[in-house]
Amino acid sequence: MSVFEQTWVVGSFRCNCRLWACRRTGEAILVDPGDEGPQLVAALKAISWEGVSLKLKYLLHTHAHLDHIGATRHVKEAFSESQIALHRADEPLYGGLQLQGTYFGLVYDEPLPIDQFLEEQQVLEVGDLRVSILHTPGHSPGSICMQLHASRSDAPILLTGDTLFREEIGRTDLWGGDEPLMLENIHQKILTLPQETRICPGHGPDTSVGWERSFNPYLHADARRLS
Repeated sequence: MSVFEQTWVVGSFRCNCRLWACRRTGEAILVDPGDEGPQLVAALKAISWEGVSLKLKYLLHTHAHLDHIGATRHVKEAFSESQIALHRADEPLYGGLQLQGTYFGLVYDEPLPIDQFLEEQQVLEVGDLRVSILHTPGHSPGSICMQLHASRSDAPILLTGDTLFREEIGRTDLWGGDEPLMLENIHQKILTLPQETRICPGHGPDTSVGWERSFNPYLHADARRLS
């Protein structure tokens, strides 16, 4: 495989924080650093292979709920060259991290400024790894999915955040949630991908487009009537 991959399940919300790095250059993305900042930083600094050290280029966020951004400040302060990036529609949620925390009895430092806003069809170059952005609002206004492209021999990968899980869909009762819009985006932007596409959600186990087409009860035609 042309990329290095690592996943940490962090915090009481059990968020999947995922690292992908180009083995040739060491350039890397960290997706959804939601909690356990000191442990993440220690693990990241320990990573190297064949004389190549990790160069964290982007801190990417599928959305800005607290369990996906809670450790962003800590990681950014340790890797100052990295860029904090998310969709502009979730900027109010990101800036309101401390307020989000009050609803769950959690205390956070003020978030650092966003370095880059991600947009539909934008492509990020990270060594030999390309990251394509799909705006899939519904779980939150700025929810995105990310397609990872490394080589022709690697299976397609899609990071879905909290939009789509194994046999589940994301909740829409939080700030800015919209279930009909989320289902529309799942059907139009995710289920249209090749069935072998590996889905890496923000919580729980990986799945695939083919599996979700067949076995996700929320994606059947009558499920679209849910409110």
